[in-house]
Amino acid sequence: MSVITQPTDLLRMQDPQMADVLAGERQRQADTLQMSAAENFTSTAVLAALGSALANKYAEGYPGARHHGGCEYADLAERTAMERATALFGAEHANVQPHSGSSAVLAAYAALLRPGDTVLAMGLPYGGHLTHGSPANLSGRWFDFVGYGVDTGTGLIDYRQVQRLAHAHRPQAIVCGSISYPRHPEYSAFREIADEVGAYLIVDAAHPIGLVAGGAAPSPVPYADVVCATTHKVLRGPRGGMLLCGAELAERIDRAVFPFTQGGAQMHTIAAKAVAFGEAARPAFGTYAHRVVANARALAGALQEHGFTLTTGGTDTHLITADPAPLGVDGPTARGRLAAAGIVLDTCALPYGDQRGIRLGTAAVTTQGMGEEEMVRIAALFAAAVGGDGVKTRTEVGELTTGFPPYGE
Repeated sequence: MSVITQPTDLLRMQDPQMADVLAGERQRQADTLQMSAAENFTSTAVLAALGSALANKYAEGYPGARHHGGCEYADLAERTAMERATALFGAEHANVQPHSGSSAVLAAYAALLRPGDTVLAMGLPYGGHLTHGSPANLSGRWFDFVGYGVDTGTGLIDYRQVQRLAHAHRPQAIVCGSISYPRHPEYSAFREIADEVGAYLIVDAAHPIGLVAGGAAPSPVPYADVVCATTHKVLRGPRGGMLLCGAELAERIDRAVFPFTQGGAQMHTIAAKAVAFGEAARPAFGTYAHRVVANARALAGALQEHGFTLTTGGTDTHLITADPAPLGVDGPTARGRLAAAGIVLDTCALPYGDQRGIRLGTAAVTTQGMGEEEMVRIAALFAAAVGGDGVKTRTEVGELTTGFPPYGE
């Protein structure tokens, strides 16, 4: 009788239906282009931590002060994650328990604000996140959000407007962050405005934090009272969130996460975060982060040559937002045609009118080993797919991805 040692083999024996689902997803990721700006491929070490025995452990509370017994290794995992995060980002305190970026933002609000307080944040029509005041989200129901925007001509943040709105509304907090802003925010300008009106500065760095870790983007840590972030995206860790702050806010932030907005921590995810922070501290990650940006700029330039209109005229980050209208389609139509051709991405708000564009990123394809030459080829595939040549494009996408398997199959 053969000895089965691989977890996938065990799953196949016990639950073939779910084994098929997972195998199908793995294949989908391998033979299509993952261009979503919010996604990446974790390392196999991160996956190993996610599937570890810490998934079994209940550990409400914090290291040294748990509400459950048997937490000595859970404590070690969390302390390691916290120490690596503070060292990586130069912060005095890190909370690594948030289950997501949205959970981290909610905890920041809970720590610093009271229901009914005024908050100034990027408006949703300009790229603000749901947690930045959407009426469908708790943030928009508990707090009075005022939205700032971007210049309709350049697509860049209008800092004079931010300043005028801050002085007019006297917010208790200002949020700097977006899900579709491809340039580096001027954190110093936000800090100055926040100080002028006595507001906290909360930076939602869910998208750029991985570039910050790799030295390919400026850090918000020296300027923000609290930095909220995700641990996936460019950072290449497990899906989850974290908070960075100074020592003076550490206790308030911790109590806002547990017990106010969350219960037990997901210890296997925290261990995986620690693995990702360790990987991000290595020189190879810095090289990777800079390649992500170089690839994004090469792809942006090539997309322009094929007729796409880029918001802000380009990118400084992993993120590209584009209007396909010059090619005769809107964002949702373009997304559908690209999906049929094996190119996965999202739609986004545009800084003018009420149409939607497309949002894409280069983190995942860079992890696969693609470079600027492949970005030029991908831009041509975009144009062909949006133009309606889906069948041929799908074949070419498959040919391209075969040479760059996510996990080296």
